Amino acid sequence: MSNREFILSKTAKDLIPSGIRKISGKINERIEQGEKIFNLTIGDFSPQVFPIPEVLQHEIIKAYEERHTNYPPAVGVLPLRKAISKYLKERGGFEYNTDEIIIGSGARPLTYTIFLSVADPGDKIIFPAPSWNNNCYVQLVDAVPVVVETKVENDFTPTADELRPHLKDAVLLALNSPLNPSGTLFTKEALKEIIDMVVEENKRRTEEKRKPLYIFYDMVYWILTYGDKKHYNPVELNPGIRDYIIFIDGISKCFAATGVRLGWAFGPKEIMNKMQDIIAHIGAFAPKPEQIGTARFLENAKEVDKFFDYFKNELLTRLNIFYKEFESLKKDGFNVDAIEPQGAMYLTVKLDLTGMKTKSGKVLGDVDDVLGYVLEDAKIALVPFYAFGASKKSPWFRLSVGTCSVDEAKEAAIALRASLEKLRK
Repeated sequence: MSNREFILSKTAKDLIPSGIRKISGKINERIEQGEKIFNLTIGDFSPQVFPIPEVLQHEIIKAYEERHTNYPPAVGVLPLRKAISKYLKERGGFEYNTDEIIIGSGARPLTYTIFLSVADPGDKIIFPAPSWNNNCYVQLVDAVPVVVETKVENDFTPTADELRPHLKDAVLLALNSPLNPSGTLFTKEALKEIIDMVVEENKRRTEEKRKPLYIFYDMVYWILTYGDKKHYNPVELNPGIRDYIIFIDGISKCFAATGVRLGWAFGPKEIMNKMQDIIAHIGAFAPKPEQIGTARFLENAKEVDKFFDYFKNELLTRLNIFYKEFESLKKDGFNVDAIEPQGAMYLTVKLDLTGMKTKSGKVLGDVDDVLGYVLEDAKIALVPFYAFGASKKSPWFRLSVGTCSVDEAKEAAIALRASLEKLRK
């Protein structure tokens, strides 16, 4: 073999790997080797703990048996787009016709096509930190990242005041609610202030004949809200945003169907048309049987409601086990904290343990030391917020409950307390 050097493209060479998958991958390797670890890292569901809805599974299998195995239309099959249009209207007040909805193989390729459709190389894209993978998509389209680090006082959601100084010349603002990684939601007032601000910005740009500022709104967790928390429809808050907002949704999170790979985008028709062309070129279709099966399932409102009632209760039960333990630890004087569950499958937890000493005398010098101690002693794996773009010094972590049983959640909470009790100042 020659010593010929293979040169990658700049994009491939510089692309940031997924920090979450890197952490989770190492944990899974240890689990596969027989080690018992409470893997609370990845935003996935264990099919043994959270199987997809039985009726959805049945309808997908039935579609395969009916031999719907040829190419679907690039835009997605019409019965599914009709079912989604109805589902969005009845459950969230979203008024979008079938020609304003496209289907893809999950939310990820659709997200990428939004960035490709809106941003040119060198354009500015605004996104908050912590947030999921926005930095990677910005890099893939060779845009300029404008990162706005958020505060715990606002539940890690960005505010209009934080975003306003960065609007000039930006072409895309990425928002997400419920938010990954924090599981928190925008309040109605805070979201309306952002939407109103973008509408006003676009009025100025229209007068100046400048490129608009679009909002990419990731709402894949929108059904999973708890207590008095509510997901708000931005278009209802200000109808003027309708021409400037593109939504992403799908079955991956709200139906525990992460591996089924079916998502949808909806928004301005001209953008949907261009996204459809990109989906066609890269072949990011959701398989036709999955599309037909999902269409039939969504039309069965009784079964959808039945699943949501069960699923949300199961997730909240687990989230509350950890939340109550963190509240108890905080009350007992440990330097920890947590935000009460609001949405999604995530709990935001604080482990401000730097400077503490382990039983062996080792000082926990930074966040990675804390992460490592909790993993090795309590056998609990978490994701630090710095993996989502927050400061490397941030003591906040994402705790995901999609892979644990109720008993395992209780066991992990007990193990965490036992580990923290071993630490000394």
